[in-house]
Amino acid sequence: MSDVLAGIDPGELSVPALVWAADEAVRRGVRLRLVVAVPPVHDRLRYDVLAHQSSLRVRAESALANAQDLVRALHEGLWTVTELVDGMPATVLGERTQGVALAVLGSRHLGRLAEVFGEGSVAVPLAARADCPVVVIGEPEHAAVRPPLIVVGVDGSRDCRAAVAFAAAEASLREARLLAVWVWPRPLLSREDGGEGLAERRRLLAESVAGCAERHPDVGIEQEVVRGHPVEELTRASREALAVVVGRRGRGGYSGLRLGSTVHGLLHHADCPVITVPLPSGEHDGRPWGASRR
Repeated sequence: MSDVLAGIDPGELSVPALVWAADEAVRRGVRLRLVVAVPPVHDRLRYDVLAHQSSLRVRAESALANAQDLVRALHEGLWTVTELVDGMPATVLGERTQGVALAVLGSRHLGRLAEVFGEGSVAVPLAARADCPVVVIGEPEHAAVRPPLIVVGVDGSRDCRAAVAFAAAEASLREARLLAVWVWPRPLLSREDGGEGLAERRRLLAESVAGCAERHPDVGIEQEVVRGHPVEELTRASREALAVVVGRRGRGGYSGLRLGSTVHGLLHHADCPVITVPLPSGEHDGRPWGASRR
């Protein structure tokens, strides 16, 4: 049994993210772990540090209590645990992603530079380095669409195969259909736009989703190869989806830069929750959270 981990922002409780996490814990029949981090204070005079740190802790305790009250109102019997931890939110949450089913948090809608380098950034560092799939709730899911839809981006890599496997399992859990999309960028100089190229990508797409139908016979799987920009086309597909799922390339380096332009673009533009899926344990460099690379 693996927990669903929900990151709680003491500054502004993300109700959509909390609802998503609680519903997912119920669907999976697992425990919901609510975690809030109290960051260290660096920008205060020495005599003001303790008072400000105490104020931050009070806000964090209040946010955690409010989150727990909301979860109880939504799902009275759901098993929840709470943690209030001193430390930077991205690091605190990241250290708790090993062995959990997935981590869920709301988006602060920061600019790209702030997401990559800012101390307050959580979504990008967590999505880039977590040991589990990470759900970022920037926009609500489209639950009214029938039958419901999960979208997964495919490019033939082993990263996308992990994303496809997760997306298919999630579609089964949600009684949704699965749309696997291969976005074929338009060439700048080459005129390679013929039938052979399209046939090859359709073949690679079929290979990437092979086995999903056998593992999840209840899931209707659609495959689509489209020409265009990956962010634009996956954003278009997200407009009727419960979530859009993408793979993540390894670990290490500057966490925000590690994600790549497609995931960054989706975090800004997707019209539904975005789920990033890492490679299975043992297929990345295996470094602990926060370890540096030389």
